[in-house]
Amino acid sequence: MAERGSYAKGVARREEILTAALDVFSREGYRGTSLREVAKQVGVSLPGLMHYFESKEHLLTAILQKRDEVDGETYPTEGDFLDGLVAIMRHNRDVPGLVQLFITLAAAAEDPSHPAHPFFVDRYALVLPALADSIRERQAAGTARADLDPEHISRVIVALADGIQIQWALDRSVDMAGDIERLWSLLEI
Repeated sequence: MAERGSYAKGVARREEILTAALDVFSREGYRGTSLREVAKQVGVSLPGLMHYFESKEHLLTAILQKRDEVDGETYPTEGDFLDGLVAIMRHNRDVPGLVQLFITLAAAAEDPSHPAHPFFVDRYALVLPALADSIRERQAAGTARADLDPEHISRVIVALADGIQIQWALDRSVDMAGDIERLWSLLEI
């Protein structure tokens, strides 16, 4: 029984760390956040913080996973995935540090040995079909052109969403959500 209780405490502590890290990265930014600051916020030493993660890259990847979990709860995509994506892109304006983290890890994840590689592969394996289904639903409702290939358009929209975040990181006047909406308006009936 002691092991189970200890395991549950470890899971709870890891969640506490991720929640704190999400908050700190949201406020202070990717470049402005030290892991010592995250450790201090949860009342552990840096080695104590890293006890819960294999490496800094694993921790950063877990932060993105937590961000997606929180965003999924806050901006549900079950009704219409495209509307949910637009809402998340609007929210991203308020969390530039997490956008920086996403951009940085997305580039690093190109290397199959990087801890973020499986996260991004899995993310696209979920996002692309969900968005394609949303496009099919809009086609069935008569609000999207019937000649669209949902898989192709979903890939283009996700590429726009990912790429527009890079442009926004360089120029905060870029309207990430607005640009996705403008692209979609070209595809509506």
